[in-house]
Amino acid sequence: MGVVGRVGRKAATMEKRVMTDSKRRRGLVAASALLGGVLVLTACNDGDATADGANGAGRSPDTSQAQVDEAAAQKTSKARIEITPKNGAINASINNDAKVTVSDGTLTEVTMTAPDGTAVKGEMAADKKSWKPSVQLERATTYKIAATAQDADGRQAHENASFTTVSKANSFIGNFTPEDGSTVGVGMPVSINFNKPITHKKAVQAGIEVSSSSGQEVVGHWFNSQRIDFRPDQYWAEGSTVTLKLELDGVEGSDGVFGVQQKTVTFKIGRNQVSTVDVKTKTMTVQRNGKTIKTIPISAGSPETPTYNGQMVISEKFKETRMNGATVGFTDDDGKGEYDIKDVPHAMRLSTSGTFIHGNYWGDDSVFGNVNTSHGCVGLNDVKGAGDPNQAAAWFYDNSLIGDVVIVKNSKDKTIKPDNGLNGWNMDWAAWKAGSAL
Repeated sequence: MGVVGRVGRKAATMEKRVMTDSKRRRGLVAASALLGGVLVLTACNDGDATADGANGAGRSPDTSQAQVDEAAAQKTSKARIEITPKNGAINASINNDAKVTVSDGTLTEVTMTAPDGTAVKGEMAADKKSWKPSVQLERATTYKIAATAQDADGRQAHENASFTTVSKANSFIGNFTPEDGSTVGVGMPVSINFNKPITHKKAVQAGIEVSSSSGQEVVGHWFNSQRIDFRPDQYWAEGSTVTLKLELDGVEGSDGVFGVQQKTVTFKIGRNQVSTVDVKTKTMTVQRNGKTIKTIPISAGSPETPTYNGQMVISEKFKETRMNGATVGFTDDDGKGEYDIKDVPHAMRLSTSGTFIHGNYWGDDSVFGNVNTSHGCVGLNDVKGAGDPNQAAAWFYDNSLIGDVVIVKNSKDKTIKPDNGLNGWNMDWAAWKAGSAL
């Protein structure tokens, strides 16, 4: 056989291997096709196929995912917690915004913390449906709230949020007079001075309510962008109670600037005392509840520096105080005050610009009732040190309240402006109401 025989055997062996490889490839192709068919059938099975074989040999739909969903639903609480302000909120109120509520369940725990981790005291409602802080929050502070609730089956739900309260730069407050719980005279207006200009006057005034137990109509008047006063048409009824309600928390006073106050103030109106200074006769008549109780000799402003005419309200009282002419524009050639008296006795302010009714110990007794010598104030006889209760100035001081009215008439000066002190009574009722934003 030689070479030919060997070649023949090699060829036969190679043919056998080729046939074997071909069978393997066909087997792999068939297996791949079968596997591909299974994958396709599985991917296309959406559970809607009928039992007649359209879903692949009549198999039932795969229920494993439905079982997982059902199990998850059984573990999820129905309680739904809501925290306000929303997570990430800024310019939040320091009084009213913070609150946690729940529906379809009850609250089991609520914690509110300041940046240093200090817990904020809070109150849970009796039905455990809501929680809120029991203290006023700080401005420009970020707080965190974590709340837990459970539904009727005892399944728990959790919610967390953080928010930042309004900053001082983005908030305003109103400084008001008179003080809470005080007793004042019949002329005392409610005067509010805001620490920032108010451009949304209507919104701010709507958040302020002033009422009297006497039933008198009370109206607010804006003197400028930072001051609003409230008063009735006539003086307050003696013995009545006046209530001021500030509901300014969250009220936008100007673009991006919000109120933070929520407060109720009450004060009582005392007896009706009105004193009339007649510059011409140089006397003051004190009337209480319509009856004259005392007539006092006075010395008003000189012809060169006359006293304002008009209705003025006592806004401050000082047993003794310093009066320097330089502070109100009375200076000498050297720029120093024309007067500087460090111990003026029994002084009561009548205007912002420096008008007082006060004791005078440096003038001769003969001045009072005879000569007008002051720089515009109303002077009453007194002694240095304010220690003699029998002096006219001492009597008037002891018998006067902040809010009492002092009327000046027959002076050569003009009538005092309504916003110079608490003297809005020098504006008629129609003009006063015209200054309201409501």
